Amino acid sequence: MRIAVLGGDGFVGWPTVLHLSEAGHEVHIIDNLSRRWIDTELGVQSLTPMDSVQERCRIWHELTGRRIRFHLIDLARDYEIFKAWLTEHRPEAIIHFAEQRAAPYSMKTDRHKVYTVNNNVNATHNVLAAMVETGIDAHLVHLGTMGVYGYSTIGAAIPEGYLPVDIAKLDGEKVEQEILYPTRPGSVYHMTKSLDQILFQFYAQNDGLRITDLHQGIVWGTHTAQTRRHAQLINRFDYDGDYGTVLNRFLIQAAIGYPLTVHGTGGQTRAFIHVQDSVRCIELALGDAPERGDRVKIFNQMTETHRVRDLAEMIAGMTGAKVAYLPNPRKEAAENDLIVKNDQFLALGLDPTTLAEGLLEEVVEVAKKFAHRVDRSRVPAVSGWTRELGSRVERDPEGKALREVG
Repeated sequence: MRIAVLGGDGFVGWPTVLHLSEAGHEVHIIDNLSRRWIDTELGVQSLTPMDSVQERCRIWHELTGRRIRFHLIDLARDYEIFKAWLTEHRPEAIIHFAEQRAAPYSMKTDRHKVYTVNNNVNATHNVLAAMVETGIDAHLVHLGTMGVYGYSTIGAAIPEGYLPVDIAKLDGEKVEQEILYPTRPGSVYHMTKSLDQILFQFYAQNDGLRITDLHQGIVWGTHTAQTRRHAQLINRFDYDGDYGTVLNRFLIQAAIGYPLTVHGTGGQTRAFIHVQDSVRCIELALGDAPERGDRVKIFNQMTETHRVRDLAEMIAGMTGAKVAYLPNPRKEAAENDLIVKNDQFLALGLDPTTLAEGLLEEVVEVAKKFAHRVDRSRVPAVSGWTRELGSRVERDPEGKALREVG
């Protein structure tokens, strides 16, 4: 199968590219390399050293004989260029990772909010419009987020995308209908993923596009079977307060002797998935494409849920690290439950990877190996959800002043 991976240079995109290439597919990466420019903007780098995408593709070809082609295209801006690319290459599947993925980054300033909406929503709509205009019959697989559901406690399991509801007709009779599960985004980033859902619904019903939307949990881990094959194929590892996911951040903090930063009560329950399972789910979704005219297929792409404080205590028990409870920069409930259905992927044969200590130790070893690359001042999360009157000085768990805000 000829597959275009949009955002294939990223944290989930790169291991997906390798996984699909090794499975025998012809893989093309389309990326504007914006994530690397954001590293420069933030003054922080991946914990793991990353070669250029061209060099990584060269190493993979040298190692396996399989060629991965890279195309520098900005999907949010270069609509005509992307449309011409589709016309020339006519992929059978398109995997869409090409969105700014960090909630804290999307909330840093008004500029970051505007960038996130312009980049994410325009990229998604440009892909959809180009697919219609070129007439290609490709299966679009989009990486969404569990965050579109919000994190409120309703005492029931969150279904996979659609919610059955009874609607009272004028004559009093009730009719059952399935609607999109009501969204409750917790950041501008999550809001863009909610907007994506509406775009998908329209283009599926109006133009017959075949679309799968994967509502993914928080990804942890670094290695997949393919990234282990050569030191220069290693995936990126973000540890900073904007892009580092909570479990990976705990593991790097433990590796460098930094207190594990739990914000608020730590009672926030989140869904998680290992990066190896993430790429496997994408492969399973590709093989279960909807037919033209079908509604958007939605999967909950996660394998387990945990409270943040429980994760911190588990890592502390494993490594001897201390736990530091700090004010929560996010505007969210202090405590929540999260019960999620993921029956579809289990039915397709997913064998979930859980938080086994061996895999956690593997990530700690990666963190220790590259600990000399850590900038400790970038570890705390300082991007806030609200603007308060007055000023205050935010401090990290070690008591050092980070910045004055207000």
